[in-house]
Amino acid sequence: MAVTESLAEEAHGPAGAVHEGILRRQSARESSARTYARALPIVPVRARGLTIEGADGRRYLDCLSGAGTLALGHNHPVVLAAVRQVLDSGAPLSVLDLATPVKDAFITELFRTLPPGLAGRARVQFCGPAGTDAVEAALKLVRTATGRSGVLAFTGAYHGMTAGALAVSGGAPEVQATRLPYPQDYRCPFGVGGPRGAELAARFTESLLDDPKSGVPLPAGMILEPVQGEGGVLPAPDDWLRRMRRLTADRAIPLIADEVQTGVGRTGAFWAVDHSGITPDVMVLSKAIGGSLPLAVIVYRDDLDVWQPGAHAGTFRGNQLAMAAGTATLAYVRENGLAERAGRLGTRLMEQLRSDIGGLACVGEVRGRGLMIGVELVEPEGTPGESAGEPTAGEGSSGMEPGAYDFDTAPARAPRPAAPGLAAAVQRECLRRGLIVELGGRHSSVVRLLPPLTISDEQTAAVLDRLTDAVAAVARAEERHGPRAGRGHDLDPGTSTD
Repeated sequence: MAVTESLAEEAHGPAGAVHEGILRRQSARESSARTYARALPIVPVRARGLTIEGADGRRYLDCLSGAGTLALGHNHPVVLAAVRQVLDSGAPLSVLDLATPVKDAFITELFRTLPPGLAGRARVQFCGPAGTDAVEAALKLVRTATGRSGVLAFTGAYHGMTAGALAVSGGAPEVQATRLPYPQDYRCPFGVGGPRGAELAARFTESLLDDPKSGVPLPAGMILEPVQGEGGVLPAPDDWLRRMRRLTADRAIPLIADEVQTGVGRTGAFWAVDHSGITPDVMVLSKAIGGSLPLAVIVYRDDLDVWQPGAHAGTFRGNQLAMAAGTATLAYVRENGLAERAGRLGTRLMEQLRSDIGGLACVGEVRGRGLMIGVELVEPEGTPGESAGEPTAGEGSSGMEPGAYDFDTAPARAPRPAAPGLAAAVQRECLRRGLIVELGGRHSSVVRLLPPLTISDEQTAAVLDRLTDAVAAVARAEERHGPRAGRGHDLDPGTSTD
């Protein structure tokens, strides 16, 4: 059973029995494919803002936020009021694709936030309730509009769990998707990192498209995340994004921006593409746009709207409660400048984390954009990876904002091997301290923070304290036991797995 005994021992009496019983039944009855439940053996019963209370009476600061779904945190008053208004009005709750006042209000607010180059000529398609459904719709759209079949995608991408989404995420090789290098500093695929690595990635893409012998025909579209989330919190450089926009536009390749996790203020701009000033042809939106309820749409240029009636449908694309909650969330973020605050707060968070734990041997890099932050855990001893070159004399970290270019900089140090065991240990230590975090990255070695945009300064300090303390505890344990002893990096000998 996936219950950390040290946590379970803290739950006494009837509440503890309820907690244990629910977890036991989940382990016996639910699919082996469950993920979060394995690493986070809690039973949420109440939540407000950043805080979750479990059935065992423990309180947690939630920096998972429904994998980025909860832009305003749990049960924000404006979201609850919007949902209650629909419920009390007697309006239908599910309407397929019929027009309603609730839907009209949602589309109006959504279009108010879009990049200027798209808002004036946009069409919207409501999809199934999940982001992966919207990705499928986007792929179908560009294939229909261009008459072409192939798709350009990027290494490290995550776009969902259905067949087409898996193909562009690197998980379904039978579907035709050409994978391109995604720029990053710490583990640059070209061994140089920084703006030079991004330039090489762009040149590789351009060469592949222009080389008649590359084996890659003109594709139906290119899909990318402005910040790779599940891939390890990797912000795309702004100049690189502009380069991708130019090379796709010059070749009449529709550019699809997957803003499922980055959207609605998460990165410090309302949409992550706003940082670079590009206008994609298609935007894939879900998670926060539903205000914590299931909702997914694609927004695209009107000249791509060549679908026939019924070409893309779905029973649950008319979720009125989600549209009302989404309208309230979009408006609240826009009217209260939460995107800009996320940018400022995220910068402070990353600076403090770099100061407090960046020098530890087990911390490879602290990175992110806005309130989308990752801490990569690495083996403190071992040979630096061959995929990154050593910095040359005079080169180091530029200290620039994520996404900016400085052609005189390179990575400050070569990367150590990824340490998923250490990352899992940090996640457990965070949970012991009442902090919920997620893991991501190629090897699940990146501890991820996705707090709600409404997190207060006091709560931010508490999150920093708990995360810093957890990482330091894992680092001390690693120093005591050495790199071989306790390779599982489990600080809690009583932990069991399911």
